[in-house]
Amino acid sequence: MDYSEVGDIFNPLSEKINLELTNNKEQRDEWNNRVRKHLDKRNEINIQVKELISEVQKQKIVRDAANIKVKELKEIRFEKSEKLKLIRKEMKEKMGDKENRTNKKSGPDPRRIKSEMDKLENMYERGAFSGKKEKEFFNKMKKLSRDYKEAKKVVKEDIFGNLKKNEREAKYSQAKAHDNVEDAVRNAQEAHDLMMELSEEVDRLREIANNAQMEVTISKREADIMHSRYVVSLRCIHSMQDLLKEITTEENEEEKVEVSDLMSRLMSGDTLSTDELMSLQRN
Repeated sequence: MDYSEVGDIFNPLSEKINLELTNNKEQRDEWNNRVRKHLDKRNEINIQVKELISEVQKQKIVRDAANIKVKELKEIRFEKSEKLKLIRKEMKEKMGDKENRTNKKSGPDPRRIKSEMDKLENMYERGAFSGKKEKEFFNKMKKLSRDYKEAKKVVKEDIFGNLKKNEREAKYSQAKAHDNVEDAVRNAQEAHDLMMELSEEVDRLREIANNAQMEVTISKREADIMHSRYVVSLRCIHSMQDLLKEITTEENEEEKVEVSDLMSRLMSGDTLSTDELMSLQRN
């Protein structure tokens, strides 16, 4: 087969392969763009995940420190509560002792003494104490007045002493310790909640990153397939071009041999035909 015959076969085939070549190249480039797009998305999300993980670790440190603080403050609160219990127990015991001593030493109740003084005062106003009895009345009133003051003094005495003050201080200290525990528990819970929220966000972003990586893998595979097809098409075209070139070279060599033969005959004096002369002119 000569060049023209091979060309008649290769030219339409070459056009068809060229179309496929262009299509494969466009699809390959499109898939490569998708690879780049999904890679960028995956890398961006992985950076966010890394930052969030760092923040989760920070919140974990805050939470653990707060939990340790809660434990310490609970121990302090327990000590304050125990101290308050002991003070109240001591107050109860001393109150009983004071009441017993008061009942033994204080004598009559101040209200009874006052009632007796009022009764004597009324009798004096009605003239029940006249003459020598008047002096007796004043002496009696003086004695009752002294007894009344002493009885009131015993009643007004703080039977708890400093314990009552100690109880108020212990109660305030215990309440403050409890508030400190509540604050520390709240801080620990807030840190824990934030840590869990960040962890959930990390999981969500990781899922997106994994999906992006899956898209990268799929796009890369499709891009490789299109590139392989592109290379095959390109090789087919080059092979046809090389074959045509080789046929052209062989024909040229045959023509060169024919021209050389014609020149030899012409130089030796042979007569050449019209076709042979035209062949010499073409070459």
